[in-house]
Amino acid sequence: MTNAPFQRVLVTGSHGFVGSHLVPRLARSGARVSGLEPAAHGLVPGLNDIHVADLREPAAVRAVVGGVQPDAIVHLAAISSAARSFEDPSATFMVNAIGTWNLLSAVRDESPAARVLVVSSSEVYGPQPEGSRIGEDVPFRPVSPYGLSKAVAESIAETAGGSWGLDVIRARSFAHTGPGQTETFVIPGWAAQIARIERGEAPPVLQVGNLEVTRDMIDVRDVVEAYLALLERGVRGVAYNVCGGTGVRLADLAPRLAGMARVPVRIEVDPARFRPADVPWLVGDPTRIEAATGWRPTVPLEETLTSVLDHFRGRQS
Repeated sequence: MTNAPFQRVLVTGSHGFVGSHLVPRLARSGARVSGLEPAAHGLVPGLNDIHVADLREPAAVRAVVGGVQPDAIVHLAAISSAARSFEDPSATFMVNAIGTWNLLSAVRDESPAARVLVVSSSEVYGPQPEGSRIGEDVPFRPVSPYGLSKAVAESIAETAGGSWGLDVIRARSFAHTGPGQTETFVIPGWAAQIARIERGEAPPVLQVGNLEVTRDMIDVRDVVEAYLALLERGVRGVAYNVCGGTGVRLADLAPRLAGMARVPVRIEVDPARFRPADVPWLVGDPTRIEAATGWRPTVPLEETLTSVLDHFRGRQS
């Protein structure tokens, strides 16, 4: 997408991991980009203005949407860690589900012609047979408060499209990583440990959780391109997997990343790092998004791992 099909784009969660990559990409396409955040922040590159509103407060959200009058919205804002969602399931549900209701209600009242991309998660699917590639028609079986909150948010998005007539698309994003992702996620968590080991700030031991997990892992830059493609060419009312279609075991990823360290590192399993509930196999089928938009991931996994590790090498504890 070189010329923006939308002139005014509102991004919720503009300062988050994906938002920090999406906003400058939207700006390069020619869009005027506004951010919605729960607290005041400085402007990230590409952001024209920022509006403060808590998604749990309907009037505040309505005021932002009415003021910006966007012709497109990318709804990224969420409590996004499945592992952390067990610590505060109520807040996870309020932000992810009720926040989506409040946003879409505001769109209905203030900017009903806007195209809205609601970003969901592969965690809605829950456990699947090993070796399978999950299609969008697979029933939901979430096992975490995060997955459940996203399943409810999707139901709200369907209501907004079917009953309210809004132009809503859902993106079910599978695992993705890249520079800027917090240490609560597996790859940056490992990369941060390795960077500290290299600086002599920690013993040469990479502490890991459950490695008997397979994920469909892609780069955040590819995810951003998928969202742009869906804004431009996605079909209203449809859900799309954002994935590569290939699984990688964490048991294979950990030694690959440890092998990039500049000093010898051994791997040690820490049971305290296990989730209360986990999904052993989560690999998606990207056929629908490829057919609709022509999008497919292009960034090699090795390049992604290197970029995450280099990000933490450039930071100090």
